Amino acid sequence: MKVSAIVIATGREETKLLGRSVPALLPHVDELVIVANGPGSVDGDGPAGVRVLRNDRVLGFSANINAGTAATSGEYVVVSNPDAVAEPDAIAALVQFADAHPRCGVAGPKMINPDGTLQASRRSFPTIAGSLVRRTPLRKLFPPLKWQRRHYLLDAPTDRPLQVDTMLGAFLLMRRTMLEELGGWDAGYQLYVDDIDLNYRAMKAGWERWWVPAAVVHHEYQAVIDKRFFTRRNWWHLKAMVRFLRKHPERLLALR
Repeated sequence: MKVSAIVIATGREETKLLGRSVPALLPHVDELVIVANGPGSVDGDGPAGVRVLRNDRVLGFSANINAGTAATSGEYVVVSNPDAVAEPDAIAALVQFADAHPRCGVAGPKMINPDGTLQASRRSFPTIAGSLVRRTPLRKLFPPLKWQRRHYLLDAPTDRPLQVDTMLGAFLLMRRTMLEELGGWDAGYQLYVDDIDLNYRAMKAGWERWWVPAAVVHHEYQAVIDKRFFTRRNWWHLKAMVRFLRKHPERLLALR
């Protein structure tokens, strides 16, 4: 089996989005699993042609990816958010690229905002100073997309594949052998930073991460923690960053 896909749905609002994201994936993968993250997340048997894994309680994003990975067998594993809608040739483009680059452990698409603009889904690894600006009211004075162009790779080429540090976990193709080597995603993360952690551990293990613009995915990107401060989600993000730094303390010295 070549490609397995995992979509995680938590709550009614995300479940409503499956009507667009699942049909865009299903014809282009060999198997598709929806993880119903908690009671009532997916009605009935779910969309035709997919398997549904049901959690009795809500689990973290990483734990759900690991469960979906364990329930599938494809050489590549695609994880997709319910609000990510892939264009018809997106999966094929990512697979073709990964097949041609044996050390490509993670391949991410060009992500497009609802208004048609390029989404800043490819990034350098975060720094303490940059994270403080992005996750506190300082972002009102120093808008990240204006003042942190290096972090968001805003001046990097957009017309060819680019080897990057990390990419948003909203839509990624991952090589199963890499996931097995790394022990999967770190289920100790509740939400946020888990995609950065995966890419950072992949980097340490010698796996490449590539942004592939031939693959196009439309993504709404809610970015809830960018809109309000001092919420429960901001607390989750803070805890996740502390976990990341405890695991990778060398990032405390990173300046770029």
